[in-house]
Amino acid sequence: MTLRRLLLSMLVAAMVVVSCTSGQNGGENVNVDTSYAVEMASTWHYAGAPQRVQVGILASDANGIRPVTQGAIDLEFSYLGADGSGEPSAGPTATATYIPVPGTDASGDVPAIVTGANGIYEADAVSFDDAGLWRTTLSIEIDGVPRRLTTDFRVDAESGIPAPGMPAPKTETLALDSKNVEDESVDSMAAGGDPIPDPELHEWTIGAAIEQSRPALVLFGTPAFCTSRFCGPEVTEIQRLAVDHPDRAVYIHVEIWKDYDAQTVNKGAAEWLLRELPDGTPQMTEPWLYLIGSDGVIADRWGPLFDSADVAAALEALPPMEA
Repeated sequence: MTLRRLLLSMLVAAMVVVSCTSGQNGGENVNVDTSYAVEMASTWHYAGAPQRVQVGILASDANGIRPVTQGAIDLEFSYLGADGSGEPSAGPTATATYIPVPGTDASGDVPAIVTGANGIYEADAVSFDDAGLWRTTLSIEIDGVPRRLTTDFRVDAESGIPAPGMPAPKTETLALDSKNVEDESVDSMAAGGDPIPDPELHEWTIGAAIEQSRPALVLFGTPAFCTSRFCGPEVTEIQRLAVDHPDRAVYIHVEIWKDYDAQTVNKGAAEWLLRELPDGTPQMTEPWLYLIGSDGVIADRWGPLFDSADVAAALEALPPMEA
């Protein structure tokens, strides 16, 4: 099974080549003939509802491939028709702010290449009127040079995976007390015989939380095998949110892989995230973070990254749970 991985296979050949003068850019020298590419980080966009849009920007030069981080960028969206053959028709515009991988540097005010920083840019409440192929055009200034980058993406008539306003699938995800499963199927960080490092995130199943009318904050991700390097820091951040907001929800980490070597996906992750494209190709994107209300309805979702302050505000908007 081939799963689409995010922000990794941005091939240099697909990048928009931009020549720039050497100079200082957020603490790093930017060399001549640096190439830049923008790609969609978020997936499963759908028409008719406000949603988050996340994009990643990578720079490639003699020093390798590095993310552009910090600050904010402007996005313009245009509709290319149901099959992408139409002339671009102007759509919404938005400002996308930088969202760091938890624990990485987010101190800069302008887009730059910063050692140790990693993340994406997120625009909130973007609505697409029609299903089909869309284009985002990104305006950014790096090292004093303005640039415009584009990438195309699909918008479906409906979300292909669970979305806000939908009833949450009452999935019996794996937990600490699940029978006849390996620990690494519950949490990939237990591979090789290590103990599960976050047992407090594996006490509840999604189904049990819904059955008992408990709000749930659910992270789908595979910290040991996450090629984007988002999942591990996000698990740690969910642990922190659980400590800071213990009475607002139960906190659940759903491991993606039942057996990574055999490329077998856990049933719970597959029910939520594994889909088949029109050409028959299986697709799963992760990580995803879901907030499920006490009524069993999805209140919000974030992916692949989330703004911790945004999630904390959503948790605090919930009434305290009864003991």
